[in-house]
Amino acid sequence: MKKKWFSILTLMVLGLTVLAACGNAGQDDSNSNAVGKTKTYEQIQKDGKIRVATEGTYAPFTYHDENDKLVGYDVEVAEAIADKIGLDIEFVEAPWDSLLSAFDAGQADVMFNQVGITDERKEKYLFTDPYTVTKGALIVKDDNDEIKSFDDLKGKKSAHSLTSNWADIARGYGAEIVSVDGFNEAIDLIVDGRADATLNNTVNFYDFKKQKPDAPVKIVAEEEKTSETAAMIQKSAPELQEKMNEALKELHEDGTLTEISEKYFGTDVSK
Repeated sequence: MKKKWFSILTLMVLGLTVLAACGNAGQDDSNSNAVGKTKTYEQIQKDGKIRVATEGTYAPFTYHDENDKLVGYDVEVAEAIADKIGLDIEFVEAPWDSLLSAFDAGQADVMFNQVGITDERKEKYLFTDPYTVTKGALIVKDDNDEIKSFDDLKGKKSAHSLTSNWADIARGYGAEIVSVDGFNEAIDLIVDGRADATLNNTVNFYDFKKQKPDAPVKIVAEEEKTSETAAMIQKSAPELQEKMNEALKELHEDGTLTEISEKYFGTDVSK
């Protein structure tokens, strides 16, 4: 499959040009797709390629490997879908805020970047069926037998970034928050006995264990509610949404999504 990449600089120049021409269009949700550059599925087919927006700096979902090749779970899912529907793929890379502006300006047809499905976003964009399904997880040292549920966090030390949603959840269960800069530091404190637990997304835990399978930590409980992420599609292309969902169904059924998921996480997070 033919693949192309826009440089961040090129993308930002294009974005600034569009924004300059459209005044405050990038800041006004009601006008963000009014620049006339979003494509229909018929136009995408005529071009023979699908333009995919992604950060390229969000491992293990979308990032550059040691050879500077764009790789990751989301990248491979996007490539597999494009292959199924018979289109070449062109990746448009930029930091998240710039990426959203570029997407709203019609510089990409879809976005693969672990985008959560929200009611607010559904008013503005289309979404595929989910290709990542995760839950919140309670993580402790593997020899910890005291903490078995979220309720057991009361009076315990839970390691989090102070302003994170996970910290708020832990506080809600009565935990004392130990400040850390990120997930890896939280795990280090748990292993060293300076914290009892941490909360995080199951995907992040599986990724960590894939990189460090001998780390002495485990999941003891998961939230019942799931979080789902999907590809975000321009509203101008409902037929593309239909074709991508058909492709996703086939990729689920033939085991491709499971294979990609296990490659990056050691488990299946696609369903």
